[in-house]
Amino acid sequence: MSGYPTPHIDASPADFAPTVLMPGDPLRSRFIAETFLESPRLVNNVRGVQGYTGTYRGTPVSVMASGMGMPSIGIYSYELYTVFGVENIIRVGSAGGMTDKVRLRDVVLAEGACTDSNYAHDYRLPGTFAPVADFDLLRTAADQAEKLGLSYAVGNVVSSDVFYHDGQGVAPGCSAADQWRKMGVLAVEMEAAALYMNAARTGKRALAVLTVSDHLLTGESLPAEARQTSFTDMMKLSLETAVAMAEKGSAR
Repeated sequence: MSGYPTPHIDASPADFAPTVLMPGDPLRSRFIAETFLESPRLVNNVRGVQGYTGTYRGTPVSVMASGMGMPSIGIYSYELYTVFGVENIIRVGSAGGMTDKVRLRDVVLAEGACTDSNYAHDYRLPGTFAPVADFDLLRTAADQAEKLGLSYAVGNVVSSDVFYHDGQGVAPGCSAADQWRKMGVLAVEMEAAALYMNAARTGKRALAVLTVSDHLLTGESLPAEARQTSFTDMMKLSLETAVAMAEKGSAR
């Protein structure tokens, strides 16, 4: 494999495990590495986007930040898939709950990712593409969530390009949130759709594992520090999923 280092990742393919956890926040990346991984080593720090590789229960696992939004995760996930040989990317991030089916701190496994983004335009498709998670990753994560006894939901999320909307977005009280809610969308976030499209285009696997950090119906929210360090259920679930996927691979 050639083309490394890239402008965004100063590493080699040997520096990354087959599965990479991708939080948006570089500090959350460091927290996961230092809290859960054995012998983590920093493999990338270009622009402060920290990437680490270590082991979890004997299985090599990497964790690297994606930055915020679809353009950012689009760059990092594409390079990991096409240049560094990564097979599975599990986004671990926060989301805004949109229905009474999820509560604050619940885990959401994003089966599909609706979007208001024009990201798919680059593929010049003759229709509308439906970004979905890899079923093997999704099924494995759901099995692990059951074993861990987590409160979780599986369903659609919406990946939005805009955080501060001009009157008609997905912020509390805006009509767009009501429209997505009518379609059964569980939560809103900002990265999953691009990740799923990159995985589809490159023939790799992706899943977004999200924690409800605020809720558009109840107005509840968690402070920034809690978002960085307290989403341990989501982190452990993703790591256990990485181990289970590795075990499946070795059994084939």
